[in-house]
Amino acid sequence: MGMSDETLLNRLNGHPELRSRVESMLLVVGDEMGNLQEADAAELRLIEEMRRMGQESLQAWASGQAAKSAEAVGSARGTWRGGKKNSAGTAPLAKSP
Repeated sequence: MGMSDETLLNRLNGHPELRSRVESMLLVVGDEMGNLQEADAAELRLIEEMRRMGQESLQAWASGQAAKSAEAVGSARGTWRGGKKNSAGTAPLAKSP
């Protein structure tokens, strides 16, 4: 079986953009606004909500992957991050007389 209701709600709360999309889809399904009299209108709204959910899900995934990569690089042995370079560049060559 899948996640418990509590686990699912906690995961959705961790991704407010996805929670918002799920709420929007539920409003379409329930036609709580009363403006979706035809199946075509409901279908178009659901397709748009699902497309947005897909985009936001992919963005959330990419952000998570970037954070994991940054953490892995930062914890790698011998890796030094941050700080300012101390070099002022290459010293000019002395002119010969």
